[in-house]
Amino acid sequence: MAVANASTGRTPNESNPLNDPNVPSVLRTTPLNARHHAAGARMVPFAGWDMPVEYTGITREHMAVRTRAGLFDVSHMGEVEIAGKDALAAVERIACSDPAQLAVGEAQYAGLLTPDGTFLDDMIVYRLAPSHFLLVVNASNVAKDYTWISEQAKDAGDAAVIDSSDRYALLALQGPASQDVLQSLTGVELAGVGAFRFAHGEVAGARATIARTGYTGEDGFEVFIPPNMADRVWQAILEAGRPAGVIPAGLGARDTLRLEAAMRLYGNDIDESTTVLEAGLGWMIGWTNERFIGRDRLLRQKEQGVTRRLVGFEMIDPGIARHGCRVVQDGRPVGVVTSGTQTPFLKKAIGMAYVPVVLARAGSAIQIDIRGRAATARVVPMPFYKRGRDGVSG
Repeated sequence: MAVANASTGRTPNESNPLNDPNVPSVLRTTPLNARHHAAGARMVPFAGWDMPVEYTGITREHMAVRTRAGLFDVSHMGEVEIAGKDALAAVERIACSDPAQLAVGEAQYAGLLTPDGTFLDDMIVYRLAPSHFLLVVNASNVAKDYTWISEQAKDAGDAAVIDSSDRYALLALQGPASQDVLQSLTGVELAGVGAFRFAHGEVAGARATIARTGYTGEDGFEVFIPPNMADRVWQAILEAGRPAGVIPAGLGARDTLRLEAAMRLYGNDIDESTTVLEAGLGWMIGWTNERFIGRDRLLRQKEQGVTRRLVGFEMIDPGIARHGCRVVQDGRPVGVVTSGTQTPFLKKAIGMAYVPVVLARAGSAIQIDIRGRAATARVVPMPFYKRGRDGVSG
């Protein structure tokens, strides 16, 4: 019988359900693992974790987030803290944004870059105090990121780097009903917490940091709590949200939601072979931050121009272009699809792909090899979905 870690509630799972040699024989579990199994969630190995991919169906969960709200367990994400007199200098070195512009209580989306301006990871940087930062990184990259960050921080001076992932459980309540539902469980005035801002308080009696961030394209909150309070808060949110139709949602809906919102996924749309400018994320760069790794390479690329660009597309011909499908021109591969699906809300087959800049203009027709058949798609502006007064724009 496996024994849970008393401080984290994370229990080893010694099964390998897919019998896949690339899946660790011991999967990590979040503090809510037993709750997911009891709820009948379909569980899959993901980044070394036993995670729920869906509860009642990806489409139903996706639509709940777009029209009401859905609750996600994202406790597998990693947290790295940097503190000390020179913490700001350390964060300025590793984040391609401009952390000096952050006030306490604010956050930025940023890239953790190589000297070539490509992605080791993407992350959100939270300023907890003048000399204390929290970085939330992708689950699959925690060990790699922590090692890299620790090495780079040495040159900054007095800055301690700690992998504090086991100190946090992380829940994401996303959708238009999120604020009203969460407000019933906290004394924090949520209307005053703007986008990419956060506040400290309690949620359902648990000490919490409440951030207005997410990965779905909807308004919502990510709630950091102690692992031993995760089950209590999870159940309290679902109970408070029951009249509004809030339901638990898994990784499947999280992926279709983020794709409709054109949010990049590390390992698919961005990685160590793609630069920030090629990925169309130049807006995240804080050019006034002269410290960040990769800045010189990106400045040269900005001056010279990119040769390829990540674009959004929607299928014209029947078919769904999935990750890895080739973009072809005159029978030759010229690009690759990084993400693609049939979206539940927009009811279109959409995706993202790297293509030569000559094909990157909105309205351009591109050909995608789908199982040996050349299917026509049209380049369209991103995001595909944007929250607005009419629900959809863009």
